[in-house]
Amino acid sequence: MATNYESRYASSPEATKKLDTDALRKEFLISNLMEKGKINLTYTHYDRYIAGGAVPDQPLKLETIDPLKTEYFLERRELGIINVGGSGSVEVDGTSYELDPKDALYVGQGAKEVVFKSKNAHKPAMFYLNSAPAHSSYPTKKVGLNDANKLELGSLETANHRTVNQMIIGGIVTTCQLQMGMTQLKTGSVWNTMPAHVHDRRMEVYFYLDVPEGQSVCHFMGQPQETRHIWMQNHEAVISPPWSIHCGSGTSNYTFIWGMAGENLDYGDMDVAKIKELR
Repeated sequence: MATNYESRYASSPEATKKLDTDALRKEFLISNLMEKGKINLTYTHYDRYIAGGAVPDQPLKLETIDPLKTEYFLERRELGIINVGGSGSVEVDGTSYELDPKDALYVGQGAKEVVFKSKNAHKPAMFYLNSAPAHSSYPTKKVGLNDANKLELGSLETANHRTVNQMIIGGIVTTCQLQMGMTQLKTGSVWNTMPAHVHDRRMEVYFYLDVPEGQSVCHFMGQPQETRHIWMQNHEAVISPPWSIHCGSGTSNYTFIWGMAGENLDYGDMDVAKIKELR
């Protein structure tokens, strides 16, 4: 079986305050996502969200996992995919979708067979996966990076000049609750999602990529008045609970993929945490 998984339970703000560095990383950091020849998934009890990676050196079929209690993976779920490796394809119930680097694909509830393939096994595709429970079936749709809705935010003066590429989001793709996109920081900028915010109506997962060799990103989380941090490397993800801020600063510019699910689909649903009030 090429599909592996682990489960993570939800933690309260009070419990999280008491965690040391190692415990904090075990609770929220997701490592070893991209292993050749494997599909690795993390099932979190925050909104029953799944984050994972698939790196096919030969075709890899997405199989159901025990927590879902379903015949096939997408029986009651929807799936978002963004390719962060070499060129590849995703076959959905016999229809093939070619995904170049940084292309995305939405797969609706009810698709019975999802197979990941690389164009070149020596430079394999790396498919980053997000999945959330779904109540309706919507069409599978490819979204290239050029098809994204682009927001230019921040400035070089505040070290947070960035392009937000909204990809799997209303107006581009119809989904039940899953939203995904990719934020690219400009050269000389290191801060993402600053000013920080929380949104108690939904949770989020960040996946960091394009982190140069020898560099790192410091991801900040926790309640605005009780923040914590996790040092992260390339191709690692971090779970962000609804009560937590989620922002970061790198030792270089980088890219990150955000994915979220929860109570609504309003991208602007944010409770901003003022910079001078962070603790």
